[in-house]
Amino acid sequence: MPLISNEKRRRGIYILPNLFTTAALFAGFYAIVQAMNQRFEFAAVAIFVAMVLDGLDGRVARLTRTQSAFGAEYDSLSDMVSFGAAPALVVYEWALKDTGKFGWIAAFIYCAGAALRLARFNTNIDVVDKRYFQGLPSPAAAALVAGLVWVVTDVGLVGQDVRWLAGILTIFAGVSMVSNVLFWSGKDINLRKSVPFIVVIALVMAFALVSSYPPGVLFGLFLLYAASGYVIYAMRKLRKRRLASAPAAVTPPADTPDNSGEN
Repeated sequence: MPLISNEKRRRGIYILPNLFTTAALFAGFYAIVQAMNQRFEFAAVAIFVAMVLDGLDGRVARLTRTQSAFGAEYDSLSDMVSFGAAPALVVYEWALKDTGKFGWIAAFIYCAGAALRLARFNTNIDVVDKRYFQGLPSPAAAALVAGLVWVVTDVGLVGQDVRWLAGILTIFAGVSMVSNVLFWSGKDINLRKSVPFIVVIALVMAFALVSSYPPGVLFGLFLLYAASGYVIYAMRKLRKRRLASAPAAVTPPADTPDNSGEN
């Protein structure tokens, strides 16, 4: 009988990183259930919880060296539920269902944008600049939609009061995900490198700021992040236009012999 190679390993999955992915998937599913029960504030918070868990699974996999193709695919499917389907359904139930065709079209644009964004990310992961995301990341897009729901609900208003704003923001988030605008990824930050003490103080102040009013501060931060990509894009376009319109450098004429003659 032929001997089985010792290098052949039993197929399986790593539990720890996929546990975080499953928790993120559960948070997205929980957001959908809460939206169906008209508990929109809980739904919005659940989407933010899914964001935190989604940010942890990849880092845990890298730290424990448990990356796998299964984990990457599972993470994408989880993201589609938590940051694609869940925000679209939450905002539709909250504000858009009474706006006719505009409502479900806006929600579909967002959902389709998230799916296309994830598909493009998976196919371009080895060829893009790691410092930037091509298009608005789906967690940030979900934070825009969920943040609006959270803020408006927290101040005592209902979705019908801001239904057109909700629809426009939903379409903006969906289109931004499939745009070619670059957004800073933060992956060039080295957490193992020493930093000045002022950075630690800034982080403490940031946590204090978020804790002072989480709905408004988080929504404002992600709104600024979504706008930052377009600001940088516009600045680059203006810079290229200025360089193109600038006059070309004049080449000095070649030296000619001086025939004036000095005795």
